[in-house]
Amino acid sequence: MSAAPPPAGDGEFLLHDHVRYQQVGDLGGGAHGRVLLAHDNVTSQQVALKFVKRGPDHINKYVLREIVNQLKLRHPHIISLQEVFLTERHLVLVMEYASGGNLFQYVSQRGGLSEQDARWFFQQLIIALAYCHSMGVTNRDIKLENTLLTGGACPTIKLADFGLSKDHDMHSAPTSRVGTPAYLAPEVINNRPGRPYDARKADLWSAAILLYCMVANRYPFRRATDDRLPYAEAMQAQFRRILLAEYDFPPNKPFSDDLKDLIRHMLVVDPQQRFGMQDIFQHPWFCKDLHPEVLAFNDAMVKESLANLPSPEMLEEVRAIVEEAFPSPRSQVEAPLHGRPGNTG
Repeated sequence: MSAAPPPAGDGEFLLHDHVRYQQVGDLGGGAHGRVLLAHDNVTSQQVALKFVKRGPDHINKYVLREIVNQLKLRHPHIISLQEVFLTERHLVLVMEYASGGNLFQYVSQRGGLSEQDARWFFQQLIIALAYCHSMGVTNRDIKLENTLLTGGACPTIKLADFGLSKDHDMHSAPTSRVGTPAYLAPEVINNRPGRPYDARKADLWSAAILLYCMVANRYPFRRATDDRLPYAEAMQAQFRRILLAEYDFPPNKPFSDDLKDLIRHMLVVDPQQRFGMQDIFQHPWFCKDLHPEVLAFNDAMVKESLANLPSPEMLEEVRAIVEEAFPSPRSQVEAPLHGRPGNTG
């Protein structure tokens, strides 16, 4: 598997003697900015600072959704959002720091994982996703790169990056083709304006891709021949295979019959026939070595989170910060944070 390198950094991402946060490293970047490693002088903890350039080209409805949704989500397997502030050039999200890198790096360095290790991570991912879905939030960009790891000999996962997420109590049903191509569900590829899809089932398709990749160390719908094609043709070839669920299991990788069965039931083209969350929880491959109290713990986390949602005052404060970073009419940022559903996407 391969990933695009982050863009080169430059001096504008420095904190410039910020009172609370002191830069100690650079964690890379992506399409919307860079992430710095910083020391929090108040808590003496390391944090990750996500810098997003101010202005209409960079701040949009997805940034507001990311902030609001991560403020709602408090779970041991989800990166927490601690603060949001503005600098002269950036909107800055202060995030929990996971020191073990991401799951893409972890899998690639090992040439794939054993079933036991893959199950350990997959159980945590599904538990985190089940919590999100119970909170009304779908991620819409589940992938190895967005799954961070704690440090230590036995790392645990932290689901990160809710930039494409949706709150189904706040927003309309999803209709946009968003996400990472290799992980897109067929209904997302095929979607048309005015034809919403179930983003929970799309998240589970992406989770199945991640599971396959952990063991196979490659994507199920990519072929080596795709690398010789122009990018657009390679994407179309991959999409055709996704729409047909055309994949196989490499014979030199440790896919047991139970694991194959789970993946086959998750990579079903028709989302109504695809495994749902409860089907996964009851599957023998998933249940193996899973402590019986885990599901009760998740239920308790949902109850606690629902009882401690961000206040309307906090949400309006967040909106004000985002609107200051994004100098456009209110309606272009997003519809109200409470009350009637917002716009599509």
